[in-house]
Amino acid sequence: MKLKDFSTLIVTLVTTICFSQYDIKGRIIAIEKQIPLTSVEIVNVSNNSVTRSDEKGAFLFSKVKPGQYRLVFLSDEYRLQEEIVTVVNQDVNLLIALHPMEIKLSEILIKKRKKEIFAMARLRDVEETAIYAGKKTEVVIMDNMMGNRAVNVPRQVFSQVVGLNIYESDNSGLQLNIGGRGLDPNRSAHFNIRQNDYDISADILGYPESYYTPATEGLDRIEVIRGAASLQYGTQFGGLINFKMKSPDTNKKCSVLNRQTIGSNNLFTSFTSLSGTIGEFSYYTFFNYKLGDGFQPNSEFESKNYFGNFRYRFTTKTSLCFEYTHFQYLAQQPGGLTDKMFYENAFQSNRKRNWFAVDWNLFSLKLKHTVTSKTDLSVNLFGLYAGRKALGFRSNRVFQEDHEGTVRDLITGKFANWGAETRILKRYGFFKNENAFVAGFKYYQSDNTARQGPGSSGRDANFDFATAEFPYYQNQSDYNYPNRNLALFGENIFRITDKFAITPGIRFEHITTQAKGFYRKINRDNAGNVIFDETLEEHNKLNRSFVLLGIGFSYKPIKAVESYMNFSQNYRSVTFNDIRISEPSYKIDENLKDEKGYTFDFGIRGQLKNKLTYDISAFGLAYKGRLGQIIKETEDFRIIRFRTNVGDAFIYGMEIFADLSLQKTLFSPMNPHFKWNAFINLALTKSEYIRSKQPGIQGNKVEFVPMQNLKSGMLFGYKNLMTSMQFTYMSDQYTDATNSKQDKNENIKGIEGQVPTYYVVDWALSLTVAKNFTIETGINNLTNTIYFTRRATGYPGPGIIPSAPRSYYATLQLRF
Repeated sequence: MKLKDFSTLIVTLVTTICFSQYDIKGRIIAIEKQIPLTSVEIVNVSNNSVTRSDEKGAFLFSKVKPGQYRLVFLSDEYRLQEEIVTVVNQDVNLLIALHPMEIKLSEILIKKRKKEIFAMARLRDVEETAIYAGKKTEVVIMDNMMGNRAVNVPRQVFSQVVGLNIYESDNSGLQLNIGGRGLDPNRSAHFNIRQNDYDISADILGYPESYYTPATEGLDRIEVIRGAASLQYGTQFGGLINFKMKSPDTNKKCSVLNRQTIGSNNLFTSFTSLSGTIGEFSYYTFFNYKLGDGFQPNSEFESKNYFGNFRYRFTTKTSLCFEYTHFQYLAQQPGGLTDKMFYENAFQSNRKRNWFAVDWNLFSLKLKHTVTSKTDLSVNLFGLYAGRKALGFRSNRVFQEDHEGTVRDLITGKFANWGAETRILKRYGFFKNENAFVAGFKYYQSDNTARQGPGSSGRDANFDFATAEFPYYQNQSDYNYPNRNLALFGENIFRITDKFAITPGIRFEHITTQAKGFYRKINRDNAGNVIFDETLEEHNKLNRSFVLLGIGFSYKPIKAVESYMNFSQNYRSVTFNDIRISEPSYKIDENLKDEKGYTFDFGIRGQLKNKLTYDISAFGLAYKGRLGQIIKETEDFRIIRFRTNVGDAFIYGMEIFADLSLQKTLFSPMNPHFKWNAFINLALTKSEYIRSKQPGIQGNKVEFVPMQNLKSGMLFGYKNLMTSMQFTYMSDQYTDATNSKQDKNENIKGIEGQVPTYYVVDWALSLTVAKNFTIETGINNLTNTIYFTRRATGYPGPGIIPSAPRSYYATLQLRF
């Protein structure tokens, strides 16, 4: 061989070695069932790339150079497995069999894994016994969230959930008030609120408000499914918010987490959790205590929260879990302000005798059983025994000072309900692809009471009715609400190809709502003498049955891109409870009708090379007979808000979310000790009443719809030190369908007018020392913006409810 030929051969070989690229591909199965495993995370540690297995268990790392690679296979339900793969001069094809997880990943490995993912994720097409294919879903991963977890600051917790409108009037985190897409945020009543897949609101039929908010420090993640959730979870226009609590530690018999927080306004919170596994028994339990003075006079609070999760695994296929939650708090409420009062001194209070108390008890018993390798069953029994009490001086003349010796209004509610939900999910072959079908039913019944009458003339938190002291108090009623609900539902994923899927769904609802009780009607003359006193008995019963339909589409041309579209009908029933509670500045049309409508989503989402995760979508939400509020003058010349079927409305817009790893994008090779992420969360929304029988409403904007809703932030970290900055901007929004303008000199009502534009900046810092000790601190509302997000018609007002000024917090965490 000539030297020239030899040189040519060497160059050819070197070029081939340097530029040849091959595929590492394979299939992942469960060793005991021999079935494909979906959504297993495969990390190529050697080049820091990540992929997931598809519905057939297949995975692919394409165009890798010859060399040796270390692959790590991660799954929540199976043991961690590592494989060393050598690529020489051909593709590598693997068959990976994973073993069921008897011992979970160590805490350190979990943390390392979570550093590779973003704070926001999405639900898989199939999760346990639920189907989410083609739906707009968002998952908040709590371990990757920075902010004040001790008081559940919602704009931080939900910072990466697009389009949420939040009442920021509670600096204690005791109640969650979120809406979105034109939904009233008050106590999140337009969402189906669940904890570990079961209902936690007062009464999903007659009083769908949430007085209990799970402690953020005890959460693993929060799942948000938009309006299409009506098919599997209920009829709500908002969709589903499901709080998933942390799971038992299966690596220790007992692990302890203790968090102590102090902050502005004498804030003190304590959170202690115990978790472990002993044989087939496992548990996770915590106690959370909160105490503080609030940022206004007369706004002190104290709360106690206990949660217990106890599981027993009978076999590898069958497990039983019992959960109990107790939540109790007492809060003083400083009342609302007029516009003039707010701009003179936003943090004043002229209410000294207003109190609010909650006592919540939740129960759940859930059976999970793997019937066959492709069939899963879950049966969930749940119940609520709870009460709420509201006491206070609630004159519609907000500026009027409150004095001892006068009557207070007292409203009490007791809630006793239970339900059962059964689901079965079946995987089967169709068009040479694995498909899935879920079917189920839900039975729910409640027997709740609501009573309104005179409260004592003192200033303490005395929740006994003072009927003897004030026998002719005008707002008196006593009602019982026995409600029943039966629902049947089903969805099916048809995978036409390995890239395109159609998911139709159906839900049948039968609802019976009743109101049995009485109310008093009392009239007085100009001197205050009683001239008319009548007790009116009522027994109303309403039955209705209907079917909701929906369909979703999903197309995944490549792994980094998915386009999705979903259409679903929605429904919201009128509640008798709303009709009979009397508010001084708020009246309700007794001829209310149920709301009907639909939601539509179309978007593109995906994750690009573990550097960028994104979701860009358009939506539409239509109401027929939307329940809303108009400003109205009464016969005695008082200005009130009047709740009625305002008209038909349409809300539409665009929602954009992107989270970019700047470190992985800008720097190569990457330093594994650094983390640098930036995100943007933007909702652009328009709305209009397109038809209305009410004068002056057609063509108006829908209330609770800011045109621009922006949250943006940046996170930077080095080793165990992390810091973040978040910016929140909300354009102005109307609070009634009349589109009343704001008058800064108004000094009587405070219930009428817009919520002006505002912005807030938050800063947070976290430092972990020696793996077991963490220090967290931060400043909420760094720029000390004076703003408000709410005009209350009743409790905790009426009037403007200011949001918190600048505040500080510091947390010490110990784990062992």
